[in-house]
Amino acid sequence: MTLATVLPVVWFGVIGFGVLMYVLLDGFVLGLGILAPFAEDERQLDHMMNTAAPIWDGNETWLVLGGAGLLAAFPKAYAIVLSALYLPVLLMLVALIFRGVAFEFRFKAVRAKPFWGAAFALGSICTAFAQGVILGALVEGMPLAGGKYVGGHLLGSALAWFSPFSMLTGVALVFGYALLGSGWLILKTEGRLQQVARTLARPLVLVVVAFMGLVSAWLPFLDSRIMARWFEGGHLWWLAPVPLLALANAWLLWRAALREGRDWAPFVLTLSFFALGFAGLVLGIWPNIVPPSLTIWEAASPPSSQGFVLAGLVVLLPAILGYTAWSYRVFRGKIAADAGYH
Repeated sequence: MTLATVLPVVWFGVIGFGVLMYVLLDGFVLGLGILAPFAEDERQLDHMMNTAAPIWDGNETWLVLGGAGLLAAFPKAYAIVLSALYLPVLLMLVALIFRGVAFEFRFKAVRAKPFWGAAFALGSICTAFAQGVILGALVEGMPLAGGKYVGGHLLGSALAWFSPFSMLTGVALVFGYALLGSGWLILKTEGRLQQVARTLARPLVLVVVAFMGLVSAWLPFLDSRIMARWFEGGHLWWLAPVPLLALANAWLLWRAALREGRDWAPFVLTLSFFALGFAGLVLGIWPNIVPPSLTIWEAASPPSSQGFVLAGLVVLLPAILGYTAWSYRVFRGKIAADAGYH
């Protein structure tokens, strides 16, 4: 094998890992914002936000890693995705900034505290929805001609990503992050707030599983070749464990949601549910980085460029992993209602 063959595979794995880490780690913080309207009072919302206050702002590092890796290793894919999806990407970035400002300002505000609490919720919901729309548009496929995106319809090319399927995935991810947030609260809190989280978790499991079923049932009607990947050439036999494990995971999560004790189980099972869904997506689009037809080798930068950036990643990635593990270890355990970090 040559470097031109191997390096794109390595970078595809690195970017996929970065995106998955962002979804898992920042997903529960977005979930806290989505669940903010269910807080019974301002003190309970303080408690919810304090569970993530020491670690939330480091999670975006993984998003930066994924975006920077895509630009460095697959510039053609980066150009196509950003030009086709710049409106939902812009919404996501603005909402992330809005959420961050609201998170910090709310702890300092007095009379405006309810406003910043609502802003935190709105920023989180918009971020989750935009990410779901981006995912749906990618899964639906981006038709190319001469290496350029040729999508578009009556609404114009700027809104070519807008479709019933991408709206469905946008709403689905909002509920998915809410489930992550409820699992995190069960893990990190006790008393009344934990009971509120348990009450929300079980219906959220049903809603998320229903959305996953709807998305899976819709896939055969999309021209993205993902279903063909699953059913052609006997692929189903070795890909089948992923959906079967996801169903088993959903059943265990349903049982764990209201079971007292083992507070770690709902959060860990939700993380694994997301990981299995992500694995199914990657297996469905492989070896394309932009469905339905742009492969990782066609989109790759020269091996010299990929190798140069990879040398820096060898130092950077262990540092990010080490800091992330250290920070979660330092702030492990339950967060009391009167604890604060601001």
